[in-house]
Amino acid sequence: MNKLSTLLGLLVVLLFMGSCNQEQPGTTIKGSIAGSENLQVFVDRVVYGKANAVIAKSEIDGKGSFTLNFPEGLEAGIYNVRIGAKRVSLALEEGTRTVEVTGQISTLQNYDVTITGSETSEVLAKTMIQLISRQMDVQGVTNFVDTVESPLLASFIAFRAIGDNGQFIDIHKAALNRMNNELPGTELTEAYGTFVTAVDQIYQQQLMRERVRVGNPAPDISLSTPDGKTYSLSDLKGQVVLLDFWASWCGPCRRENPNVVKVYNKYKDQGFTIFSVSLDGVDDRTASRLDAGQLAQMKESQKQRWISAIEQDNLTWPYHVSDLKKWNCAPAQAYGVNSIPRAFMIDRDGIIVSTKVRGAQQIEQELLKHI
Repeated sequence: MNKLSTLLGLLVVLLFMGSCNQEQPGTTIKGSIAGSENLQVFVDRVVYGKANAVIAKSEIDGKGSFTLNFPEGLEAGIYNVRIGAKRVSLALEEGTRTVEVTGQISTLQNYDVTITGSETSEVLAKTMIQLISRQMDVQGVTNFVDTVESPLLASFIAFRAIGDNGQFIDIHKAALNRMNNELPGTELTEAYGTFVTAVDQIYQQQLMRERVRVGNPAPDISLSTPDGKTYSLSDLKGQVVLLDFWASWCGPCRRENPNVVKVYNKYKDQGFTIFSVSLDGVDDRTASRLDAGQLAQMKESQKQRWISAIEQDNLTWPYHVSDLKKWNCAPAQAYGVNSIPRAFMIDRDGIIVSTKVRGAQQIEQELLKHI
């Protein structure tokens, strides 16, 4: 009996020791940062294109040490360890347990630190040192994004190195493609996708604005008329064209229409015509709040207002087009139109000769130079 009790006792001790030696679930971020004694440390979740979210904070002891525990673990993502205005970023993969950061507060943001427990974070720190010291150029960033094992690192380095510079949007798209393939549906992937889309849109608009200048060919527009026929601006080469952006709901546009009609009636037989783009319709924000039936009904209502305005204002030329998206009208965005009425004069060769003409006198004066 004594032997059995001894064996049972030994078994209990071994089981207890084994359970103590097992790594506890969750994630721990700890550190020892000289010069940070008795301050506070924060952990932020990095969300591309948005304000970082504080997810934890702790007091730093008198020796510069701190420990932050996340019992449920942290999902794969980028996290900042921040002390005052100083911070260092970590790239944590799924299942990361304990990460330790050692260094000095004075050089923290320069990534002059030692990181253990996360190989991905170690690579991030070394790469950030290269970026900060300008040892990595654009080609280096491209190569890094294409070859680094972690999609987290690919996106973060692209984000830090390229930012919102649309000139290098292809680097962002390559990194986003990796995120979508390897970390689909995560908050960070979705935020990065939104950020990249916004950068791309702004860049494309910038390119279009550079194109929409006096002396440049007019970017083409192809849209439908109220009865479903498609007209293209480029089809009108050989005539002088007033490209007119307007809407039935726009009071100043309706007051400008008699001036446009006056010039059209006077010169329509001399090679002058008008290509009218309407900003009637439903913008994307409003459309997102409607179901399919409501959207169709509202678009039809807006379309009828557009047709009525054409008739009421005697806009007798045939070239009336719209995508019925109001301020989200693609040609308006391409031409940088942010207020209406807005009219451009285009010569017989399809070259922009004026980006702002308004009033019968000004329209006629510009027209006579090119007719």
